[in-house]
Amino acid sequence: MVYTRKNVSTLTEGERRRFVMAMLEVKRRGEYDEFVRTHIDYYVSDGEGRLRTAHMAPSFLPWHRRFLLDLENALRRVDSLVTLPYWDWTKDRTTTSAPWTEDLLGGNGRRSDRQVTTGPFAYATGNWTLREGVTDTEFLTRDLGRSRGPIDLPTRDDLEWAMKDPVYDVSPWNSTSARGFRNRLEGWGSGQGSAAWRNHNRVHRWVGGAMVGGASVNDPVFWLHHAFIDMLWSRWQHRHRDHHYLPAEPPDPGTSQHGRVVARHEKMPPWDVTPDEMQYIGRIYRYA
Repeated sequence: MVYTRKNVSTLTEGERRRFVMAMLEVKRRGEYDEFVRTHIDYYVSDGEGRLRTAHMAPSFLPWHRRFLLDLENALRRVDSLVTLPYWDWTKDRTTTSAPWTEDLLGGNGRRSDRQVTTGPFAYATGNWTLREGVTDTEFLTRDLGRSRGPIDLPTRDDLEWAMKDPVYDVSPWNSTSARGFRNRLEGWGSGQGSAAWRNHNRVHRWVGGAMVGGASVNDPVFWLHHAFIDMLWSRWQHRHRDHHYLPAEPPDPGTSQHGRVVARHEKMPPWDVTPDEMQYIGRIYRYA
């Protein structure tokens, strides 16, 4: 049966509670930290000279679509009524709106060390200790809006700039691709500082703390953010029905991206699935 992913701001009190309790149980079972490790392992940058699947590559969207499904399935093994909500950051743009409420993800980090001290994922609850990451910090951190060098969340106009591009991706298939929906949505821009962060990337920077870097899965908002990114891909697919995942064929031997990106019908590590198999999800879930 097809299930529905809802806007987090529309969840009922009961739906919020069930989602939080399922997340905490997946964490208690030790499964959640495996998701963090996977994202760290596959967070490969342009300069590393090896296969990229999760970021800075065409497979950014199908990779995270499968990643979301894996977490959602883990949640539904705990509670079959739970689905992943999405956070529409073009509408809920303040530090006190959903999902930053006491009964959902908690709020901003405190000024001294950016530790999140409110909500069910606060370190003091004993239910959300960080065990996988690039630092030794055991507590969840956030810096909503960036206290130093403040930035704003992306707008609807920022998204439209990406959504109107009918081409999925273009050579060189990495963070420097000047055109293509994938990189415009993923958000690797030119220049330095905040000007180089667009859409998806800008949201990670706006949340700050644990959401910056390969260990960003440590903040539960990662899933709500990427569910929205996944919904945007679905809308782009509906809008540009004749356009599909690119590259259709692997880059030629001897070119800079040979063996470094996944073509449409190639397997996408760490799973035995292809980007083509992840393009259409209408028989699994839909978005409200």
